[in-house]
Amino acid sequence: MRARSQMETDLRLESSLWIGNRRYRAVLTGWYFNWTEVDKKNRDKKTIAVPVAEVVGVEEGRVEILLQKLVEDTDKDFTVFYVKRSNSGGSSGLLWRLGRTQFSCPSRVLRDQWTKHLRTALKTHGPLRPHRLLVFINPFGGKRKARKIFHSVVAPLFELAGISSHVIVTERANQARDHLLKKDLTDFDGVVCVGGDGMFSEVLHGLIGRTQQEAGLCENDPTVTLHPCPLHIGIIPAGSTDCVCYATVGVIDPVTSALHIIIGDSQPLDVCSVHHASSLVSYSVSLLGYGFYGDVLAESEKHRWMGPLRYEYSGTMVYLSNRSYAGIVQYLPADPLLSSPRDKTRCLSGCSVCSRSTDRLFSHSSDSGSLYSSQFSQFSSDSEGDWVSVEGRFKCVSLTCMSSSCPRSPLGLSPSAHLADGTGDLILVWDTHPLGFLKFLYRHTSTQDQFDLPFVEVHRVKAVRFSAPSGKEEEGYEEIGGLSGGIDEEERGYDETESSSGSQQHLTERVRGREMTNEPKTPSPFLCGLCCSKTPAASVWNCDGEILPFTEILCRIHGQLVRLYARGIEDGAAVHSSEESDKSERTCILHK
Repeated sequence: MRARSQMETDLRLESSLWIGNRRYRAVLTGWYFNWTEVDKKNRDKKTIAVPVAEVVGVEEGRVEILLQKLVEDTDKDFTVFYVKRSNSGGSSGLLWRLGRTQFSCPSRVLRDQWTKHLRTALKTHGPLRPHRLLVFINPFGGKRKARKIFHSVVAPLFELAGISSHVIVTERANQARDHLLKKDLTDFDGVVCVGGDGMFSEVLHGLIGRTQQEAGLCENDPTVTLHPCPLHIGIIPAGSTDCVCYATVGVIDPVTSALHIIIGDSQPLDVCSVHHASSLVSYSVSLLGYGFYGDVLAESEKHRWMGPLRYEYSGTMVYLSNRSYAGIVQYLPADPLLSSPRDKTRCLSGCSVCSRSTDRLFSHSSDSGSLYSSQFSQFSSDSEGDWVSVEGRFKCVSLTCMSSSCPRSPLGLSPSAHLADGTGDLILVWDTHPLGFLKFLYRHTSTQDQFDLPFVEVHRVKAVRFSAPSGKEEEGYEEIGGLSGGIDEEERGYDETESSSGSQQHLTERVRGREMTNEPKTPSPFLCGLCCSKTPAASVWNCDGEILPFTEILCRIHGQLVRLYARGIEDGAAVHSSEESDKSERTCILHK
């Protein structure tokens, strides 16, 4: 406490400053930069307070940010750039914009004092602010505007904040992942992906794989406690799907995401590892779905020519086919005293559940590599009694490590799921009447409780096993084995040109082996659409938009395995009073 008080005293500065022809009393404390308008009788009027941690940059002179930085060099002026918030309309979070205020000082000496003290405060209160970033741009994702978004919107902000970037425009699938697995990363503070969920998945797999390689850990072993990744991940949304960005920030907006990166926000994120046949096949952070969600993704693969409309069409066709699948679900329950998927809480910025989980996960570990290892002794064979097993026919089986909210489903698949509590939410939808299932699907688009239905169960879990009853797994969906991925070309931007290392290589070899050894088969009921009455015996897994063409899997949740440049979804109550419209404030124009 003494050190903090001494720091605040050393950084404190107070004087009169002018904005236009109005006088203000400006005060810099250890944590805030305030300026209060003073009238002719020296009475205080409106005060604007900006946290030092949210100051983006300080520049001498009168500075504007357009397509490039414009500086009018004046001896007695300086410009402060900072974060401003505004409501985002239909989105759940807040939009961030770049606020700009120009101050005039009585002398150049005072101007230099202010710029020096403010910059020192930024260094003190922004220890996680990045200085050098590795940036991957997918030029083919979404509406093919990723390159333009970065260079016209994000790069000027990075330059203002003094961040240098090494930019790589990807030309093939998995280029970003391969680069992260093999190249030297010691000069970088973080990795930024400009694209959608497919690009994020590449960066996620590359960073996790690289971290485990350097730690000498085997990713294929589900009992191994993986090391948390040391580098942060930043997401600039520019894809056809931006679920991860929406669920961690609350808006899909490049400026908002860039400002989170600049000020060094840090949001831990749970990751689910997916294993099959003693090998890791993928990592997932949003949706791992079998049955309806797997069928929709597989069906959409046949209709790429339709563009994004193919998902709505495929969803309708799969719903009308009225399929259900036999399965055995085993899960390892999380502690119900810590949280529940039905407790009506939301994981927002500063979430108390995630904060307590950080203390719980890290408090007993002497190093990050021993993170919560004791909690997974349940994987040993002598603890099988801790697992719960259910068997039956399901419309869909889903596992998510976050709410998986999106613009069309504002509350997501599991509204009370948490980003960083070391658990996932397992959603079981039992076979039911088509109208009942339609009600379940419709409730995702509203605020109604989709779990308040007699055929729906939700459980907070630490691990999940799924298998088909004996003899069912190899039937049906034989021809779907050739689909090693489901992220659309608009998102990935290219066809798969080479197999992934490790788990993805295992998956590719398994699929090719099946294609070579199987005898020619008649078209499966899935490929016949609605004209066939027989339901295929097995579905496929939808793993964050990628198809996993097999049934039996083992999933484990790894608590806080990666960190994003984000802070979670901010509630509307977090809008500062300082962000009300005022003539003394101006917002920078970023031409798109």
